[in-house]
Amino acid sequence: MSGLGTRHEYSPHDTLLAEGDRTTFVVVLLSGWCTVWTPTERGGRLILALRRAGEVVGDMAALDGRPRSASVSSLGPVTGLVVPGERFRRFLASRPPANALMTIQLTERLRSADHERRALASMTVLQRLAERLVELADRTGRLENEAVTIRLPLAQHELAASVGSTREAVAKALRLLREQGLVRTGPGTLAVADLDPLRLLAAGQPHGTQT
Repeated sequence: MSGLGTRHEYSPHDTLLAEGDRTTFVVVLLSGWCTVWTPTERGGRLILALRRAGEVVGDMAALDGRPRSASVSSLGPVTGLVVPGERFRRFLASRPPANALMTIQLTERLRSADHERRALASMTVLQRLAERLVELADRTGRLENEAVTIRLPLAQHELAASVGSTREAVAKALRLLREQGLVRTGPGTLAVADLDPLRLLAAGQPHGTQT
């Protein structure tokens, strides 16, 4: 697929795609992490999803030609392959396995979006944070010093935006988790000592913490 587009390097916090734009190119992420976000009425951001190397962003506009439904920004340095929309569509049409993979990706994202809407309506900040930490640990965590360490350039306000909350509320929830010995925080890192209690918290089963 590398011959389909142009390789591009993005600096931290660059905008890869802008909500409302009528462009149709896609970006295949080759390295790094991105946030998919939309602005809130109060001037902040709601982070809808995190995307990493191996994923494609911008595919919805490429497939249906409608304006971008959200913005995509780089968390840290990102390398992407920019593929024109028409070329991307031809590629999928000529390769059924790739088309099937894109269908699976879109289905998974729809399921995830449905879950996020339910979570915002019914889960506490602590539950949503616990669920996000479990997700990040599963996706990018590494076992170090008997804990799963998450090394991701995700600032605390961005972590808050990813669970639809304020920085202050997430800071309070993190403090509760630290006091319980479930997480440890440091510059640019967050270590999860035990994932099972976080999974229980995300499911609404208490583990000594209070929301």
